[in-house]
Amino acid sequence: MWQCPKCGREFKNRNQDHFCGEPPKTIDAYIAAQPESVQPLLNQVRNTIRAALPDAQERISWSMPTYWSKHNIIHFAAFKKHIGLYPGEKAIENFENRLTEYKRSKGAVQLPYDKPLPLSLITEIAKWCYETANCQRL
Repeated sequence: MWQCPKCGREFKNRNQDHFCGEPPKTIDAYIAAQPESVQPLLNQVRNTIRAALPDAQERISWSMPTYWSKHNIIHFAAFKKHIGLYPGEKAIENFENRLTEYKRSKGAVQLPYDKPLPLSLITEIAKWCYETANCQRL
């Protein structure tokens, strides 16, 4: 077991990514708690998803910004070197040929801070998740 030196929580994995302290209650609070250099990028992702999904509710789920309409549609989160976008496994499969330059996992894609954000692709993914209901189930 590994214990976070900042918050004292214990995890199976050493240096486990997590949110120290009280989880944010709003997306504004989430973004404000991130490093200043990352906040503009998070706001770009947020604004892109909001424009793509104007009827979706903004929520915090699993301590991450989440867009919801009868179910979770898509999530994003800040990490040390990237923004994690969590559209779900089916979305990653559907957009696989357009995500080749990014590190991916079963239901997520890592958008590194040192590359331009693919905002039009994020728009397409968010809309696809909403329209097909193939979303991340956290």
